[in-house]
Order: sequence, then C-alpha cells, then structure tokens
Amino acid sequence: MAQDMNAIRVRTLFLSDLHLGTKGCQAGALLDFLKAYDADTIYLVGDIVDGWKLKAGWYWPQAHNDVVQKLLRKVRKGARLIYLPGNHDEFLRDYIGVNLGGVELADYALHEAADGKRYLVIHGDQFDLVVRHARWLALLGDGAYSTALFVNTYLNILRRRLGLTYWSLSAWAKLKVKNAVNYIGKFEELLAAEAQRHAADGVICGHIHHAIMHDRFGVAYVNTGDWVESCTAVVEHYDGSFQLVRWTEVQLERVSEPSLDAARISGRAA
Repeated sequence: MAQDMNAIRVRTLFLSDLHLGTKGCQAGALLDFLKAYDADTIYLVGDIVDGWKLKAGWYWPQAHNDVVQKLLRKVRKGARLIYLPGNHDEFLRDYIGVNLGGVELADYALHEAADGKRYLVIHGDQFDLVVRHARWLALLGDGAYSTALFVNTYLNILRRRLGLTYWSLSAWAKLKVKNAVNYIGKFEELLAAEAQRHAADGVICGHIHHAIMHDRFGVAYVNTGDWVESCTAVVEHYDGSFQLVRWTEVQLERVSEPSLDAARISGRAA
C-alpha cells in the first residue's frame, strides 16, 4: 500500500468520536495525526459525523472536509476502511452492509489481530441505557456537554496566552463526579461481557470519550477516546500489540525534542 512520506506505518488504526460538524471537533490536530500515520486497515468506530448537531444547524468548515478527503485518499491508496456508525451518525445504520466508494458500513466487526487474537469492534451506544431507553435525557446531556465544551474553548485560549498546555474541563469533571465514574465502569463491564459473548479476546469501542486500555473484566477493554477532548486513537502494530496514542502529548514531545525518532514519538501506551 502506498503511504505518506515519513508516515508511521501500522497494521490497524482505530478512530472514534470525531464529531465532524461540531465546533468542538479538533480537526486540525486530527489532520496532523492522519498525516503522521498510515495503516493497512482503518476502523471508524462511530460518531464520526455528528448528525445530531448538523440537524440543529449546519456547521462544516474546510478543515472538516479536509479530514474526510484525507481518509478517502487513504482508501484510494489501498487502505481498507470500515465504518461502524454510532448514535450521533445513526442515520448511516440504514446502509449497513453497503460499500460506499470503498467505505464498508457495518454494525460491528470482529477484528483478528496479527497474533491471532480476536476483538469485537463496536461503537458501544447499544449498551448505553440512557441512549437506548431515554433519548430525551441523552439529548439533554448532549446539550450540557456542548456547554462545557464551549466554556472549555475559551478557557484554553486563556491557557495558551499564559503559556499553558491544553486541558479538558469536561474530561476532568467526568472523572470527579461519582455517578460519571460509576457509569464508565458499568459501560466497560457490559462491553467486556459482550466481547465474551462473541468468544472474543477483547473489545474495542468508543462512545464515552474516555480513552483507556485494561483487562479488569477478564478480556481486553480498549476505548479509543475521541477528537473533541482527548485527541486519542488506538493503533495495532505488526506484532499484534495495541497502543493508545495521545496525540496532544506526542505534539508536545515533538516541539520540546524535535530530534526524537519515529519510535519515540509514536505515542504512549495506557
């Protein structure tokens, strides 16, 4: 497969929760990441386009279009791209099983890693009781989340002027509120159980914007995070190992130590 000059080559790339079509999407950072990495297979693990927000009011700057074009360019160069819609882009679930210009649409996937282990890949909203049974409450929560992101934008403008690094107010709040912590734990447990139901060795998901890798529930639990708060992705290397890439940290390392080689700047495992 052809690849970008100087790009880091990985076997598989997992991205979720880009939320293209919202002001919170970190499209510039995402474009930099997509230029830095090439993969044989790319999984888009839901909430790539935010249909909820676009329905309320159109917002689609050039940077968001550039992200889409960059992904399609990777397909034209030989990458396999599998799109697993989430709740914010659920309109695409009407096209499950269809191939749209080289983009495969599926409800979920069973990914076999290079070491033979199998992973259930799914957005995860199917196991969120709020989304499934109280959509009005989910929409209310989405509004509160958008408000937090609005405050966070201006907070980080001030932080940059003070020479400080990016900090996520909403991510901090989620980990400080007991109910949110309990919700995350229950979500992870349900997804791990679903992986076991599929006789898989682990699950790779998104949805809750909490990037992490662990095996506390008997199988590997991998959450790719998002490109609104954390700017994270998961890559599979050619030996079957997985790595959580925290792109903001990678960029800081590049700025502070530009002489680092590709192995050093490829990210940090959780």
